[in-house]
Amino acid sequence: MGVLMKAIPQHDRPRERLLTQGAAALSDRELLALVLRSGTRATSAVDLASALLGEHGGLKDLACAAPEEIVTAAGVGPAKAAGVVAAFELGRRATMQPKPVTLRGPEDVARIGSQELAGLRRERVLVLVCDSANRLRRTVAVSEGSIDRSLAPVREILNAVLRHDGRAFALVHNHPSGDPEPSDADYRATSQLRGAAQVVGLRFLGHVVVAAESWQPVTM
Repeated sequence: MGVLMKAIPQHDRPRERLLTQGAAALSDRELLALVLRSGTRATSAVDLASALLGEHGGLKDLACAAPEEIVTAAGVGPAKAAGVVAAFELGRRATMQPKPVTLRGPEDVARIGSQELAGLRRERVLVLVCDSANRLRRTVAVSEGSIDRSLAPVREILNAVLRHDGRAFALVHNHPSGDPEPSDADYRATSQLRGAAQVVGLRFLGHVVVAAESWQPVTM
């Protein structure tokens, strides 16, 4: 049985050490314990964090886990699982390129998509909202599918662009299988988007599939 948090001297607890020594002084399991906030009656948050890291093979794999995978761990309910996923998502967003980006071709779309979709085990569709000069204004996730498929809702994509005052947009999504070859559904979605964008006066800059270290444009 692990040591309960109340049995640890206050100055040695993760929160107090973070406040006095900085976050870099804490181990992975201590940082994760702060995200979990609490353990169980018999297990401290630190021990719960350690068990969670062990079940998922370490921090990198845990960062890619879905909420329903995390919640299966003993002592981890929906609230804790949601907090863990949210913390990793914030970390991913914090690493986004801060400088203004202009989408000049599919290579730029692929680079942004590869950064934001790296390691995900589910398909996720991102809309890259741009201004009239094709400068990236915002990246919006519009859908997330099962392990092997996602949906690209045309109306939701166009609404995301218009809601953020976009004038042009690109689409990028990942194939967790590692194969960037576009599917028939990818081609259909691209065709529908191109036609719908013209109707509402938006410029569609293209659709790219990213997978592992490779990518491929969905060309018609």
